[in-house]
Amino acid sequence: MVSKRLEAAINKQINAELWSAYLYLSMSMHFNNEGLPGVANWFLNQFKEEQDHAHKFMNYMNAKGNRVELTPIEKVDTSWKSVLHAFEETLKHERVVTQLINELVTIAKEEKDYASDNFLQWFVNEQVEEEETAQGIIDSLRLIGDNGFGIYSLDKELGTRTYTAADVSATGEE
Repeated sequence: MVSKRLEAAINKQINAELWSAYLYLSMSMHFNNEGLPGVANWFLNQFKEEQDHAHKFMNYMNAKGNRVELTPIEKVDTSWKSVLHAFEETLKHERVVTQLINELVTIAKEEKDYASDNFLQWFVNEQVEEEETAQGIIDSLRLIGDNGFGIYSLDKELGTRTYTAADVSATGEE
């Protein structure tokens, strides 16, 4: 079992991952409505990834004999003034998630819970990728500016993203 302190923090993280999924689903629906199916597709894939992250945490808790406690998900925004604004909000949000993951690692290390520390390293690496991807899209959008053809082209590119399910097992092995 993980300690009660780490159990509470992981349950908080599960809620944060589900909130993230809900946020990205909201972004997907917004941009679908705005006629940007590629951007909507990118955020729909993010929605699925965040669900996987929550599932991975839940499976870990169950494997360790701890209790998963699902709590209400807070309201998310439902509209964004531009694609750039949405990705800036995405990067800002992913930086918050990175801090939350870092806090989990800190707790695991303080409690000498090496199994949990090892488990959490997957999320540490995932957050590097999440922030890098969002920053790259922001950089592209800043270069594009208000160029309609540029937005159209980026929308087409983001539409090619496909969902690859994460290994949600508690050990990372199938």
